[in-house]
Formats: sequence, C-alpha cells, structure tokens
Amino acid sequence: MRVTKKLLLGSMVATAALALAACAPSTAAPSASGTADAGPEEITVGVITSETGPLAGYGKQYLDGFKAGLDYATDGTNEVGGTTITVDYRDDAGDPDTAVNLAKELIGEGVNILAGSASSGVALAVAEQAAQNQVLFLSGPAAADAVTGINDYTFRTGRQSAQDVATAGTFLDDISGKTVTVFAQNNAFGQGNEAAVKAILGGKGATVNSVLVAEDVTEFTPFAQQVLTAQPDLVFVAWAGATSGAMWQAMSQQGVLDDIPVVTGLGDTATFGAYGEASEKISFLNHYFAGAPDNDVNAAMVEAVEAAGGTPDLFTPDGFNAALMLVHAIEEGKGDVDAMISALEGFEFDGPKGAMTVRASDHALLQEMYQVKLVADGSGFVPELVDTVAADEVAPAEAP
Repeated sequence: MRVTKKLLLGSMVATAALALAACAPSTAAPSASGTADAGPEEITVGVITSETGPLAGYGKQYLDGFKAGLDYATDGTNEVGGTTITVDYRDDAGDPDTAVNLAKELIGEGVNILAGSASSGVALAVAEQAAQNQVLFLSGPAAADAVTGINDYTFRTGRQSAQDVATAGTFLDDISGKTVTVFAQNNAFGQGNEAAVKAILGGKGATVNSVLVAEDVTEFTPFAQQVLTAQPDLVFVAWAGATSGAMWQAMSQQGVLDDIPVVTGLGDTATFGAYGEASEKISFLNHYFAGAPDNDVNAAMVEAVEAAGGTPDLFTPDGFNAALMLVHAIEEGKGDVDAMISALEGFEFDGPKGAMTVRASDHALLQEMYQVKLVADGSGFVPELVDTVAADEVAPAEAP
C-alpha cells in the first residue's frame, strides 16, 4: 500500500537540512558512522539537459531553478547529514543520441539518479536508459505525454501536454460538433500535443485535424494557408524554439488570427514580443510566469534566481521542483533506488506554483495551470493573469 507523504512549506527549510543526499548507487556501503540508516558519504547527481542547441534557453531556465532549489533545500550548504552532494552537469545539445551516451557514461560512473531533459525526444530516450539500468530519472520540462507512466523509474518535475490541452479547453464553451485544427511542429512535442487534443477535446465531441510542420522549416506561409483551408472553429498552436516569431508572423499575415479563434501556450519571456500585433488576439494557456503564483516558495525562487543574475521564466519551477523531489527521495530512500521511488509515489509538496502532487500510479505531476493574456506595456507586452485553473480540473488521464 502506498502512503501519501507531505512536505509542508512551514517545515521545508528545517527538514531540508537533513534531507538532501543525492545519488550514489543503491549498493553503496554505510557511512563511517556504521549506522544502517545512514546514506553514502558522497553522492553525485547527473543532470543532462540542453546547455547548447535549439532548446538551450529552456535548459538554462531549468538549471537556474534546479540550482536555486538545491540551495533552498540544503540551506545553502550542498551538504546533508554528513553527505556531500556533487552535481555533474552534462550538455545534450537537444540530441537524444548524445543524451543516451551521456546517461550511459554517468551510470557507468556509479550515478543512480539522473535529472534534466528540455527536449521530449531526449526525455523519452533517457527514460529508456533509466529503466534498463534501474536508476531514478527526474524528467524536466519535456512535455510529451508519453513520458508519463513510461516506466517505474521515471518521474515528471513539470507539466505535460495533456495539462496544456485541458487548460485550452477551459477557454471554450461547448465544443461538441466543432472542428479543432492542431498547428504544431512534427516532433515529439508537437505529436504529443496532437495526440492530447484528439484524446481530450476529441473526447468531448470535437473533430480534430492537424497541420504538422518539420522542425527545419523557416517559411510558414503555406502552412498558415493550410490552416485557413481547413476552416476550423478553433486553432490550437503547439510551438517551441527559435522559429516562433516567424511562425506567428505568417499566421498574422495570412489572416488566421482575424478569422479563427486561436489558443496557444504562453512561452518564455523571450517570446512575449514574438506575437506582435497578434498578441491581444490570442488566448494563452500558461504553465508559469513569475507573477502568476503568490506564495512564499515562489518568492524564494524568484529572489534566488534574480540574485544569481538570472530571470525566473517558464521552466524555472521545473528545475526547482526537481531539487525538492530529489531532497525528499534521498531523505526517505538514502540512495536506494527502490526506496526513493516509493518515497516519491504519492508525494505532496509545496513548489513555486503551490500545491503539487506526484500521482502514484503513473508519476504525473498534478498542478494548477493558468489562463493568461498579453497586455501592452510601453513598446512591448507583459503577461497578466486571467484565471487560475485547479489542478484536478486539468489532471491528465492516468497512463495505462
């Protein structure tokens, strides 16, 4: 029987000082104290994410949050109960093959906790390695729904595409009998969104079709025209990366935003100006922006990231959550993989977005989501919170 465990905000700092030992192999010998309950004297965590490549910006946000979360959870010591914590950061450049090689290297060196993954393709590949080698994997911003429930060893530290799509549905009234066109990149992220729209909005009676675009495309006019030709009642856009600006320009120039309601996820700060004149015509679902949550954990994260010279952004809380989950896993499991998995299943904690729950059955991370609009601010635009959507309202269906 699984028992739900809670990490209450008021006791977070006090308990964290006793918590964070990271990831030596589960067969590690007891510490010098000789007590059976002691963790290893030194633990290394392998963090694999995009420091270069097309998703480098997302990787930086994750790393900023992870470092702030680790500092928060260990009260700035990077040492817990006599255990020294070492983090080995590796750059996958957004390439799954590179990530797999890095995972194998780290596992070969004795690491039994991996974290990271801005790319969904990378997350799926590393999750496979985690299962094959029986190591814990705390997946990062990667949103593909296929990551949820992929195996016993993989946990989410952020949201997934199904939560995005469910949030999009909260903008709509009755969609039964309506047509929804998914406009997305033809990659794991885009395909995950397509599948989620078909499952969630299609399940409510909508007819769903898709326009999927190769990642290397830079001219989007023909694809915007395809959207118009489909004559949908709603367009759901799922896009990430450096081509966002050119895509939105084409959508605007071809009149898509004037003729059809469009909903999409609000990206990171760098994209706020990418929508141009279309900004106030789009309905935005949102995972996170710094002004959305109002709680002490978020305030602490924002302060720490800014003090380090960074900017809290879309995926910063995913890294922060990873550190908090890591702390709890090691506090309870002391480096033993099976024990750490048991500790995380059903875990409830307060993260930057508020109350979070690790669903025991498939390791989805249940959390609130946001409805947001962009409003003019001088020569640019800033996000403004419209509504907070309850975690249970956008919880994804349980993975089989």
